[in-house]
Amino acid sequence: MDRIQIRGGARLNGVIPISGAKNAALPLMIASLLTDQTLTLENLPRLADVIQLARILGNHGVDYSIDGKRVGEEAASGQTAHLRARTIVDTTAPYELVSRMRASFWVIAPLIARMGEARVSLPGGCAIGTRPVDLLLMALEKLGASIEIDAGYAVAKAAKGLIGAEIEFPKVTVGGTHVAMMAASMAHGATRILNAAREPEIVDVADCLNKMGARIRGAGTSTIEIVGVPRLNGAHHRVLPDRIEAGTYATAVAMTGGDVLLEGVSEDLLETALDTIEKSGATVMSDNRGVRVRRNGAGLQAVDVETAPFPGFPTDLQAQFMALMTRAKGTSRITETIFENRFMHVQELARLGARIRLDGETAIVEGVKRLRGAQVMATDLRASVSLVIAGLAAEGETVVNRVYHLDRGFERLEEKLGACGADITRIVG
Repeated sequence: MDRIQIRGGARLNGVIPISGAKNAALPLMIASLLTDQTLTLENLPRLADVIQLARILGNHGVDYSIDGKRVGEEAASGQTAHLRARTIVDTTAPYELVSRMRASFWVIAPLIARMGEARVSLPGGCAIGTRPVDLLLMALEKLGASIEIDAGYAVAKAAKGLIGAEIEFPKVTVGGTHVAMMAASMAHGATRILNAAREPEIVDVADCLNKMGARIRGAGTSTIEIVGVPRLNGAHHRVLPDRIEAGTYATAVAMTGGDVLLEGVSEDLLETALDTIEKSGATVMSDNRGVRVRRNGAGLQAVDVETAPFPGFPTDLQAQFMALMTRAKGTSRITETIFENRFMHVQELARLGARIRLDGETAIVEGVKRLRGAQVMATDLRASVSLVIAGLAAEGETVVNRVYHLDRGFERLEEKLGACGADITRIVG
């Protein structure tokens, strides 16, 4: 099993190209099931989750191909993929596939929209909580699907097609909004989604669906209106930059000091997170190339944070920001409101010398003057990268084990950090 070895103390200086957003790429790939024509996605990140989802979609009959390298193309360039579900050969998504990636449960929406039926395994729990799918199923039932739970599978049927309806989510749900948009795109009549998620990835998926012939308005607001169409076509779409990857590297620069351009990302994708990082002592500027983050000499200051749906502070940056606060002057309070059990990185950060205590959904972080390298264990995707950030500033050597979590969401992380001066190496096997 691969490990990442870090010798801390180096400042980060240079340019880090930001990859395509994983949280948009996965639902965009799933949307290929809605049409029998080719969906071409540019700037698709090279991630373990993308590879795994391609295998899952292949089980339903999706042909998947990647363009070869082109003249002048750099290693940082995203890949271009072509997906075509000419014929849906199987409407069942088995447990052994869905259990490996929770987002694959979302195939239930295009399968029932296009085929009138779907049998998809319930994904079960995961490392950061249960993440129930009840709101996703509620949205489909509102659209006229009949759903039964049978032997661990959600069995959905709509023999005469889905019917437009009003769907009001009791709480903001990104997965529920994705599912509702995809299903309603081919429903008979009009649909209104109330209390919809407003994340940029929702907007990106809606833009792609509209290119495919859908009629969606209001994505990016709390009310999305959709007029169903009888069929969708192929399209060509570029995946937006990954705001979580950008926020992660911004936090790393704030942690180590230095000056880095996060290339290809716009500030409006993660304004709240960048504002919070600025409050901690870094400087953030943006131009047409991307977002520049630097900290030269200024100390880190404690900042309180509470996670919230977009445009609030992202839960997917909570662990990274906690790593930053371990070196801040003073005491910070970090409150997690989205997922239960998302503080598993606390004990691993403590191995590096961090002082953190938990009080319910709040972590109270008392900044220390120094961290010291140690062996640590990754527990989930975002927790694992928080350990990398802490290791970059720790004295001596840090080894992060079980980095397959990292490979699910960060493309060439050690190469990108290494190019900016970090002493970081992947140990294979």
